[in-house]
Parts: sequence; C-alpha cells; structure tokens
Amino acid sequence: MRLRVLGIETSCDETGVAVYDATQGLLAHEVYSQVKLHARYGGVVPELASRDHVRKLLPLVRATLDEAGLSPAELDGVAYTAGPGLIGALLVGSTVAEGLAMGWEIPAIPVHHLEAHLLAAMLEDPAPQFPFVALLVSGGHTMLVDVASPGCYRVLGQTLDDAAGEAFDKTAKLLGLPYPGGAALAQLATRGASGRFDFPRPMLKKPGLDFSFSGLKTAVMMVVREREASADGLTESDRADIAKSFEEAVVDTLVAKSMRALKTAGRDALIIAGGVGANRSLRDVLRQEAAARGAQVFYPRPELCTDNGAMVAYAGLLRLQAGHVSDGNVQAQPRWELDSLMPMRGVA
Repeated sequence: MRLRVLGIETSCDETGVAVYDATQGLLAHEVYSQVKLHARYGGVVPELASRDHVRKLLPLVRATLDEAGLSPAELDGVAYTAGPGLIGALLVGSTVAEGLAMGWEIPAIPVHHLEAHLLAAMLEDPAPQFPFVALLVSGGHTMLVDVASPGCYRVLGQTLDDAAGEAFDKTAKLLGLPYPGGAALAQLATRGASGRFDFPRPMLKKPGLDFSFSGLKTAVMMVVREREASADGLTESDRADIAKSFEEAVVDTLVAKSMRALKTAGRDALIIAGGVGANRSLRDVLRQEAAARGAQVFYPRPELCTDNGAMVAYAGLLRLQAGHVSDGNVQAQPRWELDSLMPMRGVA
C-alpha cells in the first residue's frame, strides 16, 4: 500500500521538514538550523525560536515538496512533533500541520519527539530488528529505553539532573568555546592528552541504569578554576586535556550503562539516538564494547541524530498505519512521558 507522509519538526531550534514513502523510503529532507540566531545569547531563546519557526516553516514545506516532486494531493498524512519541547515552538509546528492537513483533507498525526528519535535508525540500511535497547542522548535527554516493538517502550534509566549534551555545552562554556559547545568540545578533545585529569564516572559503582552529570560538570569547573589561578593560567594545552578527560568520562559512563542495559533487558542490539550520538569517540567505544559482548550497534547518519523532519515523517507513517491520528485539535505538550504512548498493534 502506498503511503506518503510529510513530517514537521519544530520542538526546539531546528525547523525540519521531510517526506517519507512507505515503499521508496525518504524522498526529501530539509533542515534549517537556528544556531547563528541563538549563538550571541549562549543558548536557545524560546521566543526567538518560535518566531523563526513562523518565518521558515511554510517556505521549507514548499521546498521539501518541490524536492520530492510531489503535490499535496499525493500525500496521505501530515505528521508533526507534538512534544516534548518548547511550548511556543511546538505550537508553531502543530498549528501549521493541523491547518495543512485540514486544507488538504488528509489526517494529521501527532508524534512524540523521543519516539521519533528512537526510530530514526530504522531509516538506515541495514535497519535494526525489534526488539532492541536504545540509548537516547541529547542536549535535553539522556535515557536508556527497552524497545520491544513500535510503541512499546520501557524506560530503564535516565538522567537525574543534567543531560549528557547539556553537560557538554556547559563544560564547553567553561573552556571558553563558542555556542553550541558540544561539537566544539569534541573537536578540542582530539588535540588533548588522555587521562591527565581524573574526572569521576558518575553512578557507575551504584546499581541501576540512571545517570547523573552535574558532579562531573562541577569537577571540571574546579579544575578550570585551579588552572586559571596557577602561575601559567589556563593554557591551550590545559583546555585540550580537560576536554579530552571530560569526553572520556562521559563516554565511559554512557558505554558502561549501555552494556549493563543490554544485559538487564536481555537484548543483543543497541540503537544510538540523539545529537550526542554523532560523537565519534562514543560511536567507536560503543562499537568495540558491543562487539566484545556479541551485540550489534546501530546509528542514524549524523544528520539524522539531531532534530529533523525525517524521523518525524517515519514515526508518523507508523502511527498512521496503526490508526493513531489527530482528532482535529492542535496538540502540543511540553512534557510527555515516553512510556505513556499507545502500542502500535500490527505495525513492525
């Protein structure tokens, strides 16, 4: 059966639009990033994010349909991120999507942002097979999820404070790196010496699968202040070595917990999702550790790790197949628990 879904993502500071076809796969994929807009403030300004989505979304919808060579009459649904996220940004995407769906006389499909991330690896070839464990690691979320089938999610553990991506950004700021800091810190770490600073691996000695990164961030801050007060000050070599040691601490923590989650859930496949999933060191170490345990690791391509419309279009197509469509009311939930979602019966 031919199904084509337009996906719209506006949960934070990326405007993403894509078209996914059930038989042909991803037909078109466009993302506009607001990084330059927010860089001068050192972080996302919600009101500015919402206004920029208003300016960019409809032109991006038109550009994506043109890229796919489709007219609205050839679509079967409009999927949109309904949450979690910034409420103003969510409302832009949800109102536009519901309006387009009404005008085009096709269903609108509300999509959970984290579900879309968890399913992003399904856009790749080879795609993982259900069931699997997913490590969702981004600027706003760090969690381990047992994914039994589409829509059947069990959160195994999550961060108790800062997300890993947030810790990357805050540490980058301590080191004087520009926003967004995660990628800049990872690049700086490539020039650093391994193991010079002994930063903690939070909660590894405790049972369970929860995370905590606030103590690690504090440990970095203390080292930075100590080096700044030294005779030589905080040198470029110090900055690179701190970045390297910090990255190693985060990677070690994420990898150890992920391996523990595979054992706990009895799975042999691990999916990496979210923006931090593009980190090269994390990918390399996870691949090595998983192979040593006879497990496989699957990743979306880097451009699908960050927020994008392609993952929303794919998740929306599955929800459409399961009959989970909008009742015509705009849906936007800044907070929305992942394990509250309805299973998708008959969808695989």
